Amino acid sequence: MFATNVGGIDRILRIVVGAALLLWFFLGQGEGFWHYAKLIGSVPLATGLMSTCPLYSILGLNTCPMKKA
Repeated sequence: MFATNVGGIDRILRIVVGAALLLWFFLGQGEGFWHYAKLIGSVPLATGLMSTCPLYSILGLNTCPMKKA
């Protein structure tokens, strides 16, 4: 479906940051915009798990190592 364009370190950082934001949302108490803004963590978590980022595709970026022939 999508080409893999997220490399190893980038992928790990996305998963860690996304999971941390979602954990903070579910464990933290609060109301208002900033409490629900933590749900944005689902985006880096999803892109890290799928190893593809639509924004990287649009911008022509790729953090995956090159495959050698």
